[in-house]
Amino acid sequence: MNELKERISGLPDAPGVYKFKDAAGNIIYIGKAKSLKKRVRSYFTRFLSAKTQALVAKIADVEYTLTPSETQAELLEAALIKERQPYYNISLKDDKSFPLVKISDDEFPVISICRRKKQKQADSALYFGPYTDASSLRQAVKVMRRIFGFRSCKKMPRQACLYCRLKLCPAPCVGKIGCAEYRELIKQIKLFLGSKYEELLDRLSAKMKEAARQKNFEEAAKIRDQINALSVFRQAGPRQAAFNGIEDLKNLLKLTKIPERIEAFDISNISGKEATGSMVSFYRGRPDKNNYRRFRIKAQAKIDDYAMLRETVSRRYRRVKEENLPLPDLVLIDGGKAHLLAAEAEIKKIGLDLSLISIAKEKENIYIRGRARPIRLSSGTPALNLIRRVRDEAHRFAVAYHHVLRRKKIIGR
Repeated sequence: MNELKERISGLPDAPGVYKFKDAAGNIIYIGKAKSLKKRVRSYFTRFLSAKTQALVAKIADVEYTLTPSETQAELLEAALIKERQPYYNISLKDDKSFPLVKISDDEFPVISICRRKKQKQADSALYFGPYTDASSLRQAVKVMRRIFGFRSCKKMPRQACLYCRLKLCPAPCVGKIGCAEYRELIKQIKLFLGSKYEELLDRLSAKMKEAARQKNFEEAAKIRDQINALSVFRQAGPRQAAFNGIEDLKNLLKLTKIPERIEAFDISNISGKEATGSMVSFYRGRPDKNNYRRFRIKAQAKIDDYAMLRETVSRRYRRVKEENLPLPDLVLIDGGKAHLLAAEAEIKKIGLDLSLISIAKEKENIYIRGRARPIRLSSGTPALNLIRRVRDEAHRFAVAYHHVLRRKKIIGR
């Protein structure tokens, strides 16, 4: 229980989705919150109904996913509940009917908000939800309509309505969009409702490139505007984006805790001269410049990146061990598998056990200590964004010091 309380106290004061797990690791409840810290803490500090007490008694762990807004938390909560079907998300609900998003099975599907699913066998409509916050849902649907546009009329009119003039409907009623193109639009909306933003952005980017390749610049510009609008909707502030990145890294690497402290290394040299090593430190996903370190390579007179990396890593962590300084939660090396193995061997010599990864420059393969094969992350994922940012900062810092040393050698200051 003490570990659980400590974990709850470390939750961010930001919107997101929380997942309660039992002792066996099963997700038993999923909820959304404007403030994760306040919402989750309330389960343990206020009077609870008998049903909620039964849930709390079984909570052994809590996980969370940050979202840029409460509206997106609402969408993600519904998508996760539909996917995972946690036991207490059913048993804790009262008889109140919550709103759903309905996508009809017409030739040109209609999108609407409803309160109940039709029980008829002939009803082949697709439903998303239920959503516990009707106002957040309405706001999300408005955003979705501005980005994509869709049909909402129950009967197809003979002429275009006001929504067409406002560019909120692609007007299938007057033939402005074909069936196949409209169905593609519906696929994108399904990804949006499922909170699959990265997949949706990749899909739109591919469409935009294809439109540009075919010199259909008007269509490419339209898709570009959709991408920009979607990016604005899902974009978190710097602090929340940083939290998303380190949480994503924790899940990716299967770490026991979030990697709050990340240290990254890079080597800079030209023809082996004035070789330097750099170490940058990121805390909770953001640069911690007071803990940056730079190293003038001493032992190597010839070009040998691996030997230079070993020297830099050795000097850093021997000092950490000797002075009993805090250890990083994760070490990042700029390079491929051979660079990873070189750093790992040096850290083992010192007698430390650290989580270690490297990122290769060309294809951005990510090598993880203990895994034979690299992994590749989809462009734009929080973990890859953070890894790139840390890697680029280590490179910038190494090159800057290298230039300082070369200038001193040339002009003497």
